[in-house]
Amino acid sequence: MRALAAPPGIKFLPNAITVLALCAGLTSVNFALRERWFLAVVMIATAAVLDSLDGPAARLLDASSRIGAELDSLSDCVSFGIAPALVMFLWALDDNPLGWAFCLVYAVCTTLRLARFNSALDDEAPPAWSKLFFTGIPSPAGALLALQPLSLDVRLGHPDRPEGDFWWTNSWVIGIWLVLIGILMVSKVPSIALKNVFIPARLILPSLILLVIAVTAAFYEPQIMFALGLFVYVAHLPYAAWKRRHLREHPELFEDPTRRRARARARRNNRMRPRIPGKVRVAGRYRDGRPLPRAARPRPVADQPDRPRPLGRRRLR
Repeated sequence: MRALAAPPGIKFLPNAITVLALCAGLTSVNFALRERWFLAVVMIATAAVLDSLDGPAARLLDASSRIGAELDSLSDCVSFGIAPALVMFLWALDDNPLGWAFCLVYAVCTTLRLARFNSALDDEAPPAWSKLFFTGIPSPAGALLALQPLSLDVRLGHPDRPEGDFWWTNSWVIGIWLVLIGILMVSKVPSIALKNVFIPARLILPSLILLVIAVTAAFYEPQIMFALGLFVYVAHLPYAAWKRRHLREHPELFEDPTRRRARARARRNNRMRPRIPGKVRVAGRYRDGRPLPRAARPRPVADQPDRPRPLGRRRLR
Protein backbone atom coordinates (compact mmCIF):
# COMPACT_ATOMS: atom_id res chain seq x y z
CA MET A 1 0.00 0.00 0.00
CA ARG A 2 1.42 3.33 -1.06
CA ALA A 3 1.79 5.96 1.66
CA LEU A 4 -0.08 9.19 1.11
CA ALA A 5 1.32 12.64 1.72
CA ALA A 6 -0.93 13.55 4.64
CA PRO A 7 -0.98 16.88 6.52
CA PRO A 8 1.02 16.78 9.75
CA GLY A 9 -2.08 17.20 11.89
CA ILE A 10 -3.81 14.07 10.59
CA LYS A 11 -0.92 11.77 11.52
CA PHE A 12 -2.36 11.42 15.02
CA LEU A 13 -5.30 9.46 13.55
CA PRO A 14 -3.78 5.94 14.03
CA ASN A 15 -3.07 6.68 17.69
CA ALA A 16 -6.60 8.04 18.07
CA ILE A 17 -7.99 4.77 16.71
CA THR A 18 -5.85 2.85 19.20
CA VAL A 19 -7.15 4.99 22.08
CA LEU A 20 -10.73 4.38 20.92
CA ALA A 21 -10.06 0.63 21.00
CA LEU A 22 -8.74 0.99 24.54
CA CYS A 23 -11.88 2.90 25.56
CA ALA A 24 -14.10 0.26 23.98
CA GLY A 25 -12.36 -2.50 25.95
CA LEU A 26 -12.74 -0.64 29.23
CA THR A 27 -16.39 0.16 28.45
CA SER A 28 -17.09 -3.56 28.20
CA VAL A 29 -16.20 -3.87 31.90
CA ASN A 30 -18.66 -1.08 32.71
CA PHE A 31 -21.44 -2.93 30.87
CA ALA A 32 -20.50 -6.16 32.67
CA LEU A 33 -20.86 -4.41 36.03
CA ARG A 34 -24.39 -3.42 34.97
CA GLU A 35 -25.05 -7.03 33.78
CA ARG A 36 -25.59 -5.92 30.20
CA TRP A 37 -23.70 -8.87 28.80
CA PHE A 38 -24.52 -8.49 25.12
CA LEU A 39 -23.19 -4.93 25.04
CA ALA A 40 -20.07 -6.09 26.87
CA VAL A 41 -19.37 -8.58 24.07
CA VAL A 42 -20.13 -5.92 21.45
CA MET A 43 -17.58 -3.56 23.00
CA ILE A 44 -14.84 -6.21 22.87
CA ALA A 45 -15.74 -6.93 19.23
CA THR A 46 -15.62 -3.17 18.50
CA ALA A 47 -12.16 -2.98 20.04
CA ALA A 48 -11.06 -5.85 17.79
CA VAL A 49 -12.33 -4.03 14.69
CA LEU A 50 -10.59 -0.80 15.69
CA ASP A 51 -7.38 -2.71 16.41
CA SER A 52 -7.42 -4.03 12.84
CA LEU A 53 -7.63 -0.48 11.47
CA ASP A 54 -4.88 1.41 13.29
CA GLY A 55 -2.00 -0.44 11.64
CA PRO A 56 -3.19 0.05 8.02
CA ALA A 57 -4.01 3.68 8.83
CA ALA A 58 -0.47 4.25 10.14
CA ARG A 59 1.08 2.71 7.01
CA LEU A 60 -1.25 4.61 4.68
CA LEU A 61 -0.52 7.97 6.30
CA ASP A 62 3.18 7.20 6.84
CA ALA A 63 2.64 7.79 10.56
CA SER A 64 4.29 4.67 11.99
CA SER A 65 6.24 5.34 15.16
CA ARG A 66 7.68 3.51 18.14
CA ILE A 67 5.24 5.18 20.52
CA GLY A 68 2.36 4.03 18.33
CA ALA A 69 3.58 0.43 18.48
CA GLU A 70 3.92 0.56 22.27
CA LEU A 71 0.51 2.20 22.64
CA ASP A 72 -1.03 -0.50 20.47
CA SER A 73 0.43 -3.26 22.65
CA LEU A 74 -0.77 -1.62 25.86
CA SER A 75 -4.24 -1.14 24.39
CA ASP A 76 -4.34 -4.81 23.32
CA CYS A 77 -3.28 -5.91 26.80
CA VAL A 78 -6.18 -4.02 28.39
CA SER A 79 -8.86 -4.61 25.73
CA PHE A 80 -8.12 -8.28 24.99
CA GLY A 81 -6.43 -9.45 28.18
CA ILE A 82 -7.76 -7.66 31.26
CA ALA A 83 -11.25 -6.69 30.04
CA PRO A 84 -12.35 -10.19 28.85
CA ALA A 85 -10.99 -11.74 32.06
CA LEU A 86 -13.02 -9.30 34.20
CA VAL A 87 -16.15 -9.78 32.10
CA MET A 88 -15.97 -13.58 32.39
CA PHE A 89 -15.24 -13.36 36.11
CA LEU A 90 -18.26 -11.13 36.75
CA TRP A 91 -20.48 -13.35 34.59
CA ALA A 92 -19.74 -16.89 35.75
CA LEU A 93 -16.53 -17.27 37.77
CA ASP A 94 -17.29 -15.13 40.82
CA ASP A 95 -18.55 -18.10 42.87
CA ASN A 96 -15.90 -20.55 41.67
CA PRO A 97 -13.06 -21.09 44.19
CA LEU A 98 -10.50 -20.99 41.36
CA GLY A 99 -12.35 -18.49 39.21
CA TRP A 100 -9.92 -15.63 39.80
CA ALA A 101 -6.96 -17.96 39.15
CA PHE A 102 -8.43 -18.91 35.75
CA CYS A 103 -8.79 -15.23 34.87
CA LEU A 104 -5.22 -14.49 35.97
CA VAL A 105 -3.84 -17.29 33.77
CA TYR A 106 -5.70 -15.94 30.76
CA ALA A 107 -4.59 -12.33 31.34
CA VAL A 108 -0.95 -13.33 31.89
CA CYS A 109 -0.94 -15.46 28.72
CA THR A 110 -2.28 -12.50 26.73
CA THR A 111 0.50 -10.28 28.09
CA LEU A 112 3.19 -12.86 27.27
CA ARG A 113 1.82 -13.26 23.75
CA LEU A 114 2.02 -9.50 23.16
CA ALA A 115 5.54 -9.33 24.62
CA ARG A 116 6.68 -12.09 22.25
CA PHE A 117 5.09 -10.28 19.32
CA ASN A 118 6.96 -7.06 20.17
CA SER A 119 10.26 -8.91 20.49
CA ALA A 120 9.72 -10.50 17.07
CA LEU A 121 9.59 -7.02 15.51
CA ASP A 122 13.32 -6.62 16.23
CA ASP A 123 14.20 -9.65 14.11
CA GLU A 124 16.00 -8.09 11.16
CA ALA A 125 16.05 -11.10 8.84
CA PRO A 126 12.92 -13.24 9.24
CA PRO A 127 12.07 -15.70 6.45
CA ALA A 128 10.07 -14.14 3.66
CA TRP A 129 7.15 -16.52 4.16
CA SER A 130 6.89 -15.86 7.91
CA LYS A 131 4.80 -12.72 7.44
CA LEU A 132 1.93 -14.90 6.24
CA PHE A 133 1.47 -16.36 9.74
CA PHE A 134 1.06 -15.40 13.37
CA THR A 135 2.79 -17.51 16.01
CA GLY A 136 -0.12 -18.45 18.24
CA ILE A 137 -3.57 -16.99 17.82
CA PRO A 138 -3.67 -13.17 17.99
CA SER A 139 -4.98 -11.52 21.15
CA PRO A 140 -8.17 -10.10 19.49
CA ALA A 141 -9.13 -13.56 18.27
CA GLY A 142 -8.30 -14.98 21.71
CA ALA A 143 -10.56 -12.44 23.41
CA LEU A 144 -13.47 -13.22 21.09
CA LEU A 145 -12.98 -16.95 21.63
CA ALA A 146 -12.88 -16.44 25.40
CA LEU A 147 -16.25 -14.65 25.26
CA GLN A 148 -17.87 -17.35 23.14
CA PRO A 149 -19.73 -19.09 26.06
CA LEU A 150 -21.18 -15.75 27.14
CA SER A 151 -22.29 -14.93 23.59
CA LEU A 152 -24.04 -18.29 23.17
CA ASP A 153 -25.75 -17.95 26.53
CA VAL A 154 -27.07 -14.50 25.58
CA ARG A 155 -28.62 -15.98 22.42
CA LEU A 156 -29.80 -19.39 23.63
CA GLY A 157 -30.48 -18.66 27.28
CA HIS A 158 -33.92 -17.85 28.65
CA PRO A 159 -34.93 -15.89 31.76
CA ASP A 160 -37.12 -18.79 32.95
CA ARG A 161 -34.27 -21.30 32.81
CA PRO A 162 -32.05 -21.75 35.87
CA GLU A 163 -28.45 -20.57 35.75
CA GLY A 164 -26.04 -23.15 34.40
CA ASP A 165 -28.73 -24.88 32.30
CA PHE A 166 -26.23 -25.39 29.45
CA TRP A 167 -23.04 -27.32 29.89
CA TRP A 168 -20.92 -24.46 28.54
CA THR A 169 -22.22 -22.15 31.28
CA ASN A 170 -20.71 -24.31 34.02
CA SER A 171 -18.05 -22.32 35.87
CA TRP A 172 -15.46 -25.11 35.69
CA VAL A 173 -15.96 -25.52 31.95
CA ILE A 174 -15.58 -21.76 31.46
CA GLY A 175 -12.43 -21.67 33.61
CA ILE A 176 -10.82 -24.53 31.65
CA TRP A 177 -11.88 -22.82 28.40
CA LEU A 178 -10.09 -19.61 29.42
CA VAL A 179 -6.92 -21.52 30.25
CA LEU A 180 -7.01 -23.34 26.88
CA ILE A 181 -7.40 -20.04 24.99
CA GLY A 182 -4.47 -18.60 26.95
CA ILE A 183 -2.32 -21.62 26.06
CA LEU A 184 -3.22 -21.22 22.38
CA MET A 185 -2.10 -17.59 22.46
CA VAL A 186 1.34 -18.36 23.92
CA SER A 187 1.82 -21.58 21.93
CA LYS A 188 3.61 -21.88 18.61
CA VAL A 189 0.47 -22.98 16.77
CA PRO A 190 0.43 -20.86 13.59
CA SER A 191 -2.56 -18.92 12.34
CA ILE A 192 -2.88 -17.23 8.98
CA ALA A 193 -2.59 -13.44 8.91
CA LEU A 194 -5.70 -12.28 7.09
CA LYS A 195 -4.02 -9.05 5.94
CA ASN A 196 -1.77 -11.08 3.63
CA VAL A 197 -4.47 -13.32 2.17
CA PHE A 198 -4.60 -13.06 -1.63
CA ILE A 199 -7.94 -13.64 -3.38
CA PRO A 200 -7.67 -14.64 -7.08
CA ALA A 201 -9.57 -12.49 -9.54
CA ARG A 202 -12.01 -15.29 -10.40
CA LEU A 203 -13.03 -15.59 -6.72
CA ILE A 204 -13.59 -11.90 -6.00
CA LEU A 205 -17.25 -11.90 -7.07
CA PRO A 206 -18.20 -15.08 -5.13
CA SER A 207 -16.35 -13.71 -2.09
CA LEU A 208 -18.29 -10.45 -2.25
CA ILE A 209 -21.58 -12.35 -2.51
CA LEU A 210 -20.70 -14.49 0.52
CA LEU A 211 -19.68 -11.36 2.43
CA VAL A 212 -23.03 -9.69 1.72
CA ILE A 213 -24.89 -12.82 2.83
CA ALA A 214 -22.83 -13.05 6.03
CA VAL A 215 -23.34 -9.37 6.90
CA THR A 216 -27.08 -9.65 6.24
CA ALA A 217 -27.35 -12.75 8.43
CA ALA A 218 -25.36 -11.00 11.17
CA PHE A 219 -28.08 -8.36 11.47
CA TYR A 220 -30.67 -11.04 12.25
CA GLU A 221 -28.56 -13.54 14.23
CA PRO A 222 -25.39 -11.80 15.43
CA GLN A 223 -24.53 -14.36 18.12
CA ILE A 224 -24.97 -17.34 15.78
CA MET A 225 -22.87 -15.73 13.02
CA PHE A 226 -20.30 -14.78 15.65
CA ALA A 227 -20.09 -18.43 16.74
CA LEU A 228 -19.85 -19.69 13.15
CA GLY A 229 -17.06 -17.25 12.32
CA LEU A 230 -15.04 -18.33 15.35
CA PHE A 231 -15.63 -21.99 14.49
CA VAL A 232 -14.24 -21.41 10.98
CA TYR A 233 -11.26 -19.61 12.49
CA VAL A 234 -10.44 -22.50 14.83
CA ALA A 235 -10.97 -25.02 12.02
CA HIS A 236 -8.31 -23.32 9.86
CA LEU A 237 -5.52 -23.84 12.43
CA PRO A 238 -4.56 -27.39 11.20
CA TYR A 239 -4.34 -26.06 7.64
CA ALA A 240 -2.17 -23.14 8.80
CA ALA A 241 0.18 -25.57 10.58
CA TRP A 242 0.52 -27.70 7.43
CA LYS A 243 1.02 -24.64 5.21
CA ARG A 244 3.78 -23.19 7.38
CA ARG A 245 5.59 -26.53 7.61
CA HIS A 246 5.34 -26.92 3.83
CA LEU A 247 6.77 -23.44 3.18
CA ARG A 248 9.56 -24.02 5.69
CA GLU A 249 10.60 -27.16 3.82
CA HIS A 250 10.11 -25.59 0.36
CA PRO A 251 10.81 -21.84 0.68
CA GLU A 252 11.21 -21.54 -3.09
CA LEU A 253 7.44 -22.00 -3.44
CA PHE A 254 6.71 -18.74 -1.63
CA GLU A 255 5.82 -15.75 -3.73
CA ASP A 256 5.65 -12.27 -2.27
CA PRO A 257 1.98 -11.15 -2.32
CA THR A 258 3.06 -7.59 -3.20
CA ARG A 259 4.87 -8.72 -6.35
CA ARG A 260 2.03 -11.08 -7.20
CA ARG A 261 -0.52 -8.28 -6.99
CA ALA A 262 1.71 -5.98 -9.07
CA ARG A 263 2.08 -8.63 -11.78
CA ALA A 264 -1.66 -9.30 -11.82
CA ARG A 265 -2.32 -5.56 -12.06
CA ALA A 266 0.10 -5.27 -15.00
CA ARG A 267 -1.61 -8.15 -16.82
CA ARG A 268 -5.00 -6.57 -16.20
CA ASN A 269 -3.82 -3.19 -17.51
CA ASN A 270 -2.39 -4.79 -20.65
CA ARG A 271 -5.68 -6.51 -21.38
CA MET A 272 -7.60 -3.29 -20.89
CA ARG A 273 -5.26 -1.12 -23.00
CA PRO A 274 -7.05 -0.08 -26.24
CA ARG A 275 -5.45 -0.92 -29.58
CA ILE A 276 -4.80 1.96 -32.01
CA PRO A 277 -5.80 0.77 -35.47
CA GLY A 278 -4.11 3.71 -37.22
CA LYS A 279 -0.64 2.35 -36.38
CA VAL A 280 -1.16 -1.11 -37.88
CA ARG A 281 -0.02 -1.48 -41.48
CA VAL A 282 -1.94 -3.77 -43.81
CA ALA A 283 -0.92 -4.08 -47.50
CA GLY A 284 0.68 -0.61 -47.73
CA ARG A 285 -2.15 1.15 -45.90
CA TYR A 286 -3.26 1.75 -42.37
CA ARG A 287 -6.06 -0.48 -41.15
CA ASP A 288 -8.54 2.39 -41.39
CA GLY A 289 -7.77 2.72 -45.15
CA ARG A 290 -5.52 5.78 -45.12
CA PRO A 291 -2.40 5.44 -47.33
CA LEU A 292 1.02 5.17 -45.76
CA PRO A 293 3.42 8.13 -46.05
CA ARG A 294 5.78 7.94 -49.01
CA ALA A 295 8.80 7.25 -46.80
CA ALA A 296 6.99 4.38 -45.11
CA ARG A 297 5.71 2.70 -48.30
CA PRO A 298 7.40 -0.58 -49.19
CA ARG A 299 9.81 -0.34 -52.12
CA PRO A 300 9.55 -2.67 -55.12
CA VAL A 301 11.61 -5.82 -54.90
CA ALA A 302 13.87 -4.69 -57.76
CA ASP A 303 14.82 -1.50 -55.89
CA GLN A 304 15.70 -3.29 -52.67
CA PRO A 305 19.34 -4.32 -52.15
CA ASP A 306 20.11 -7.99 -52.02
CA ARG A 307 20.39 -9.00 -48.39
CA PRO A 308 20.83 -12.49 -47.04
CA ARG A 309 17.66 -13.63 -45.37
CA PRO A 310 18.29 -14.28 -41.65
CA LEU A 311 18.01 -17.87 -40.62
CA GLY A 312 15.26 -18.97 -38.30
CA ARG A 313 12.72 -16.37 -39.46
CA ARG A 314 9.56 -16.98 -41.37
CA ARG A 315 9.04 -15.04 -44.61
CA LEU A 316 5.98 -12.80 -44.41
CA ARG A 317 3.56 -12.99 -47.30
